[in-house]
Amino acid sequence: MDNLITQLLFSASITGPICLMLFLGVVLKRIHLINDNFIEVASKLVFQVTLPAMLFLSIVNSEHDFSSSSRLIIYGLIANFAFFLFTTFSTKLVFKDKQDHGVIIQGGFRANTAIIALAYVANAYGDSGVALAAIYVASTTVLYNIQAVIALTPKEEHNEKQAFGVIIKTLTKNPLIIAILLGVVCSFLSIPIPEMVTQAGQYFANMTLPLALLCAGGSLNLSSMKKDNGPTWFATSYKLILSPFLITAGGIMFGFRGLDLGLLFFMSAAPTAAASYVMARAMGGNATLAANIIAQTTVASLVTCTVGIFILSSFSLI
Repeated sequence: MDNLITQLLFSASITGPICLMLFLGVVLKRIHLINDNFIEVASKLVFQVTLPAMLFLSIVNSEHDFSSSSRLIIYGLIANFAFFLFTTFSTKLVFKDKQDHGVIIQGGFRANTAIIALAYVANAYGDSGVALAAIYVASTTVLYNIQAVIALTPKEEHNEKQAFGVIIKTLTKNPLIIAILLGVVCSFLSIPIPEMVTQAGQYFANMTLPLALLCAGGSLNLSSMKKDNGPTWFATSYKLILSPFLITAGGIMFGFRGLDLGLLFFMSAAPTAAASYVMARAMGGNATLAANIIAQTTVASLVTCTVGIFILSSFSLI
């Protein structure tokens, strides 16, 4: 009984703070202490400044041997791509309306690795976990963007050049990818970072998760969850149940344990990324459905992730 309570408390200690910050964001929006303009500006600040600073510093300050994690990164990429193919084929079998296929597929595979999953990892493993997660986030961000463009682009022949252009643009201008690559280069070449720069950057880094989670909570539209129930629940079940189950189970079969397995679980169990709404709207998809999937997976993930942590920790796997 004591062990059961210990495992429950451990699970709650990881997801609880994220839940409270999201709830606080909802409350602050309701009482008009923050508004849509604040959320838009603050989200831009997080994506373009504070989160890149956090990921860069976590890499350059880490003593982790990233070359030893290549097996984990390769497995993560292969597993996520395989799940993307599975989601694509099953979505086309279940839903006959081709117009929403891309949005449902993206909602089912594209995880919020840079905010929610990173917050889980930070709570569970601290700075060492964040440093390894940064490399994983960089590789999956590239993969997710390519897969999202493929899923959302109409299959007419004349759209191929447009899709390729969108992929190149989203990858070369992504601040997270740029910051992580710079961090890896500085770490590999042992380039010294002045303490004054590191300390200033740390101020930005410390803002990242609280500000990002407040914005995520404030942007939730819970009333919209009543619309498009079928496609929304389909994408939610894929994102929060099938994805973490299959990817984590595969990780166990390949011998991953501890931090590596925990990272695989947190990254795959995270809700649908907010970027999926932006990309769906930009490429002419059903933006309302995309927003519904984000809201539902964000709320439900707090339960599914807690249950997953409890199960894995009970078997001493993470």
